[in-house]
Amino acid sequence: MSMITMLLPFVLCLILPPLIFFFIIIENRRTFKNPPLPPGPKGLPILGNLHQLDNSTLYLQLLKLSKKYGPLFSLQLGLRQAIVVSSPKLAKEVLKKHDLVFCDRPKLLAQQKLSYNGLEIIFSPYNDYWREIRKICVVHIFSSKRVSNFSSIRKSEVKQVIEKISKHASSSVVTNLSKLMMSLSSSIVCRIAFGRRYEDEGSETTRFHGLLNEFQAMIATFFISDYIPFTSWIDKLKGLHIRLERIFKEFDKIYQEVIEEHMDPNRQHKEEQDIVDVLLQVKKEGSLSIDLTYDHIKGVLMDMFVAATDTTAATSVWAMTALIKNPRVMKKVQEEIRSMGGQKDLLDEDDIKKCPYFKAMIKETLRLHPPGPLLVPREANKECIIDGYRIPAKTIVYVNAGSIHRDPEAWKNPEEFYPERFLDSAIDFHGQDFELIPFGAGRRICPGLPMAIATLELILANLLHSFDWELPKGMVKEDIDTEMSLGITHHKKNHLCLCAKTRPMCN
Repeated sequence: MSMITMLLPFVLCLILPPLIFFFIIIENRRTFKNPPLPPGPKGLPILGNLHQLDNSTLYLQLLKLSKKYGPLFSLQLGLRQAIVVSSPKLAKEVLKKHDLVFCDRPKLLAQQKLSYNGLEIIFSPYNDYWREIRKICVVHIFSSKRVSNFSSIRKSEVKQVIEKISKHASSSVVTNLSKLMMSLSSSIVCRIAFGRRYEDEGSETTRFHGLLNEFQAMIATFFISDYIPFTSWIDKLKGLHIRLERIFKEFDKIYQEVIEEHMDPNRQHKEEQDIVDVLLQVKKEGSLSIDLTYDHIKGVLMDMFVAATDTTAATSVWAMTALIKNPRVMKKVQEEIRSMGGQKDLLDEDDIKKCPYFKAMIKETLRLHPPGPLLVPREANKECIIDGYRIPAKTIVYVNAGSIHRDPEAWKNPEEFYPERFLDSAIDFHGQDFELIPFGAGRRICPGLPMAIATLELILANLLHSFDWELPKGMVKEDIDTEMSLGITHHKKNHLCLCAKTRPMCN
């Protein structure tokens, strides 16, 4: 045995204790200097809290956790850190005061693939491209002038739906409002975006609606490789990659067909440009700091078709659900609308401007049933301090709008459907009042908000102006459930089916 081998245990006994003590001191100093992470539930090694969460009820699970750990708490999602914000005060911190820190998006597989690797607005990372594409949307697509120019399309489609419901009413057929609102919403969006109208019961419409449902399900699907990178084989084994690729290719085929149709020199040009026309013109002019490709255009169309269709359809159904369960509000809002609309067969957007109670009802619907109770997740691009807690760079940030909208500290009787709360209140949903953020706030607020609200108001105003609504025979209002479906937009899980009664003057 060598002298070194004999002395090694002795040397280690001399060196290791001071080294261990040194590292303990350094770690304690670091902990003392750095604020702690927000509190949160304990997790397992590697998995963290993943085993405790279910995507199908995530909003409700996070609401429950916020009651235990407070309005700002941590989650360990595999190897990724996340926080959940559940109060207006902290939402303002994240979405306004530190908006620039939290304006990025986490890279999640389904979102990246279906958004053409972030070439659209919703899931794109915060960079020069996002700023350019958002500018296009704000200036050329969702400007007040453009929204106003599309009013004739909205009115034409709503008129056709009113006529269809009138036929149901005259023959005592129950109207499936969930199906009808999805069909109406997609028809409006297709005409505005593509310049096309699809037949309500046609194969193309069925194809669209099927793809929309699959898109929603895929976005809400849990890919374990998003949080534990070396587990992508599990997602592949479950067939998720193949399914994701198929859905993407089917959407891409639709958008490619639409673009080629618009580029056909023999195409008959219409007086009013649709969204594809606008984007192709911007591409031709070459006035951007980026080279606008066809994939960029497809990405914007993906946002238009999926987000706009889903938001309007879901919110229309939730509004009618709330009204049929609250006859007092239904009666009051109909009296206001009918007093303004008079003997008109169809209300227009100028009539709606004169209906404050109706607009309060829209706000109350968006408060209790925001299109997405969890805002699209953000990501911290650098370390930040929120409410005394340290938020590391790359932390995923969930803002629980559904929880904020029902916060008893912000709202009196938060579970009650009570539009009157907005009549003497300046609170609005345009991102300045953090008690009500159904469309987000800050740089990432939904750019399509003006178009969505104009469409939603016109649909609901005319449904309430033209018809009295009743439950199908044998049902009571307590039978109408408020369960939510799985997806980035929360639709009513079970279809809303009501009986329409045509007003005498509308016969």
